[in-house]
Amino acid sequence: MEKEEKKEKDGNAEVAAIVEVIDGGPLKITGKITLWDLKRDITDSPSEVYLCRCGRSSKKPYCDDSHKK
Repeated sequence: MEKEEKKEKDGNAEVAAIVEVIDGGPLKITGKITLWDLKRDITDSPSEVYLCRCGRSSKKPYCDDSHKK
C-alpha cells in the first residue's frame, strides 16, 4: 500500500489516525489520538507516537527501543 501525504478518507468520515505495525518493533500511530491512563485521565495527545509491543520498555506504553537489545 502506498503512503499518501494528503488526508485520507474512509467513506464520508476523515480518518483520525493511522496505525502501522513495524516489523520487530513498535506500533507507529500517526494522526489525531488521545491516550488515557488506567484511571481514564488523559496522559497525552501526540500527533505521532510509537507504542511498545515487546513488553520490555521502561517507558510503557511508549517504545524506548528495548526490542533492539
